[in-house]
Amino acid sequence: MIVKPYEIEKRSFEIIGSELDPRFAGHPDLDLIKRVIHTTADFEYADLLEISGDAAVSGLNAVKSGKKIYADTTMIVSGVNKKQLAKYGSGIYTLVDDESVKNEAERTGVTRSIIGIEKAASREEIGIFAIGNAPTALFKLCEMIDAGLVKPDLVIGVPVGFVGAAESKEELSIRKVPYILTRGRKGGSPVAVSIINAILYRSLGYDER
Repeated sequence: MIVKPYEIEKRSFEIIGSELDPRFAGHPDLDLIKRVIHTTADFEYADLLEISGDAAVSGLNAVKSGKKIYADTTMIVSGVNKKQLAKYGSGIYTLVDDESVKNEAERTGVTRSIIGIEKAASREEIGIFAIGNAPTALFKLCEMIDAGLVKPDLVIGVPVGFVGAAESKEELSIRKVPYILTRGRKGGSPVAVSIINAILYRSLGYDER
């Protein structure tokens, strides 16, 4: 029986590599695809993931330049390798539980996710937006991109759900910004975490290819 965490993860990636459709061999972001599958145990993500151009490279460069990540959930913040982010003076945070955000959401009648995105988009320190839960936040971000109010280095758009999730990701896919998304209803905060960590692990010199 394998009991050491590293050995379990190593064996898991070996199994994923042996079972993954051969057509993904040589994919430039195979490491990212494998880590999402590792997180979800769902091989369908190999087809659902859509990565624009060098989006993962753009994201890593943003982190290395010290830019921060804004997340729409505390779960994303909790799951990301913050020690690795700190090496570059980067970091990750969310505003959904901020008192000013809560108060404004109550006053205006819109979601905290929308208010949080609006506030985060005005901060020059933010280079990456990771949305794993709220389609409303992704719709709002797309609006702000169109208005020229924000120009992200990377948008990770993987909200999960039945109302607006697939549609918000379709909107992201036609924007001229680096993006990583999951088509359809599937996604969620764990998927966002796995994408960010896959990008960060490249800077450590291993990528599960």
